[in-house]
Amino acid sequence: MDNEQATTGKPRPKLFRALGHNDPPKVIVVLGEQYERTTILKHDSWAGTAIYEGIAGKLICKFNRQQSIFGFPMKWLGRRLARRETRVMQLMADCPRIPDDCGIIYADGEPLDYAAGHVFIPGRPMAKDDTLNDTFFPLLQDILKQLHRRDIAYVDLNKAENIIVGDDGNPYLVDFQISFTLPRWWPGNSLPMRVLLHILQRSDEYHLMKHFVRIRPDLLPPEQRDIKQLRPWWIRGWRMLATPFRETRRRLLVLLGIRKGTGKNTTEFDPEDAVRRSMKK
Repeated sequence: MDNEQATTGKPRPKLFRALGHNDPPKVIVVLGEQYERTTILKHDSWAGTAIYEGIAGKLICKFNRQQSIFGFPMKWLGRRLARRETRVMQLMADCPRIPDDCGIIYADGEPLDYAAGHVFIPGRPMAKDDTLNDTFFPLLQDILKQLHRRDIAYVDLNKAENIIVGDDGNPYLVDFQISFTLPRWWPGNSLPMRVLLHILQRSDEYHLMKHFVRIRPDLLPPEQRDIKQLRPWWIRGWRMLATPFRETRRRLLVLLGIRKGTGKNTTEFDPEDAVRRSMKK
């Protein structure tokens, strides 16, 4: 057995793949144009994401959970996640740093209500060791402010790979699958929901500053470089719960043979694109 085989887990079983044994469709149709799948970026428990290319250009399409869990249907979740992501992109259509929603996605003549897609942004996922220009984080802060002004919390900014470093050197924000939007009607806009929105938006700001401090601390005054002092109390509380959960999940994936060793995502048989890029580095 060679070294790669020895340190790599087995392919994920269908339970741990959003589309089960299936992959994202090889061919889709958007606005009457045909696109062919060129690259599968990732396929985890939540969604399968791929790049498609056609005469009109490139798209990135995400196909949300369809695989049942021990017989319990999950297609409702796939539809809900797709609607949420599409809605956020539509609400932010006038923001040049958020990609345009591509519209309804068809495969085999049928509309896929569990799919969401957007125009491809030439660039790469942000990494912790990136070299970024002086305007990158101020522009990213502006994107976040525009989201927050419209009663949206991004929620998933902890993941550096959700921030795209464009070929033009500017930031772009993608992946709104678990973003939180505040409805305009009661009880969605009630005081408890607004408190929740405030907490989630504050968390967005913290995670952005965490990336800022790690990558470009030279642009910040000394008092803003201690990320521990900037951390809200609920982040500390959440970590007390999330860290054991993450470790338990890793041990489960190792037990099932999906990952090896300590359960890092680099040991998966087919890790996602951002992980593959970091492994190459």
